[in-house]
Amino acid sequence: MKKVLAVLLPLTLCAVAALGFDNDGSVVRWNNIVGVITAPGVDNPVANIRAGAGPWAVRSGRARVNLSTGTTFFNVEGLVLNGTNSSGTPGAISSVTGTLVCNAGTTASTVLDTQAVSLNVHGDAQFSGQITAIPTTCDNPLFLIRIATPAGAAGRWIATGAERFISTDDGR
Repeated sequence: MKKVLAVLLPLTLCAVAALGFDNDGSVVRWNNIVGVITAPGVDNPVANIRAGAGPWAVRSGRARVNLSTGTTFFNVEGLVLNGTNSSGTPGAISSVTGTLVCNAGTTASTVLDTQAVSLNVHGDAQFSGQITAIPTTCDNPLFLIRIATPAGAAGRWIATGAERFISTDDGR
């Protein structure tokens, strides 16, 4: 019994210490990106950002933001319309931005964008760079993929980060 305790106690302490570090909150990861699910003509706003005009699907994607340094990464694959005559394609959308929303659902919400990146004909896009001016307090962080072009649809969100994790390291 003493041997079992001698082995389990250090493992338990390591697990507790690791959980404690997860609450620091300097790095936020979204292990999946999902498309907006909305009927055509129905808006589903997030932080006063209007949703795309129809449903979108995503094959895979992820995002990561270091709230201390602003280092940001996202990739999305297969971001395509789900319906209309452009079903299975990105339609007229040729570039997107990643958007970090801090303090979502409050009067102090902050919306910060990456630079625009190309969305290819298969719905694939990737960004690696910086988001600047992240507020000191970034509670309830959300990540959105938004339309950059064409201009008539710019700013609408068409996908969001899912499976959010907050940690202290920048590991992928």
